[in-house]
This record gives sequence, structure tokens and C-alpha cells, in this order.
Amino acid sequence: MAMRLRSQPLGNKNLIGARVEAARKSQGMKQKELLAQLQVRGVDLNASGLSKLEGQIRFVTDFELLALSDILGVSVVWLLTGEDK
Repeated sequence: MAMRLRSQPLGNKNLIGARVEAARKSQGMKQKELLAQLQVRGVDLNASGLSKLEGQIRFVTDFELLALSDILGVSVVWLLTGEDK
């Protein structure tokens, strides 16, 4: 099954959305799986919210940032800048 491509251009509400999406897809993780992992960590986000986060059309909380870094196995610095220290 082919992955759906983003139909809208990226927004400007966060820095991490495109990297969250890239890291998730590189691990073969579906949005539903990421949402379940976020729930386990106490981050209540629905599919629409995650889609908006990845599309950079909603803000990201510090709780979400830390949980995403942990789940995806990437640093907060990489999520924010695309660079690792």
C-alpha cells in the first residue's frame, strides 16, 4: 500500500513536525502506533492533532517534544534543529 502524500504545504507553527514525520516513517511506524506510545506516556493527542503537528500547523508542547524524542529515539536538539550535538 502506498503512503499518502501531504496535500497541503507545511505550516509555520513548529520546527519539529517534518522531522517527527520523517523519523516515524523511517522506522516504519504508523501514526496510530505513535499515538498509542504517546498515550502510554500521558500525552493525549488524537490523529488530527498528530497530523497537524507533522504538518507544522499546530504548536507543540514541551511534554509532547520530550515524549516524541523518547519514542522516536532521537534527541530534542535534532527535532528542533535537524542537527545532533
